[in-house]
Amino acid sequence: MSTSAVEVSGEKVKAMWDKRLIEIFFDICIKEILKGNRPGTHFTKDGWLKLMTNLEKETARLIHRYNFKISGMP
Repeated sequence: MSTSAVEVSGEKVKAMWDKRLIEIFFDICIKEILKGNRPGTHFTKDGWLKLMTNLEKETARLIHRYNFKISGMP
């Protein structure tokens, strides 16, 4: 299991990236790529929004957007 933390407004926000969460994240990424929400080397703003929304729906967890910006996944 990998943990990542970042300080936001003086408060540390942690995300726990276990194997199941990483697999779900990758599956959602693949779906968004196939939908055309990654036209080049990065996701579009709409692609990221859908990715985060679907991740929250599938895992019933709120993942702070800053946890996507740091290298917390193995």
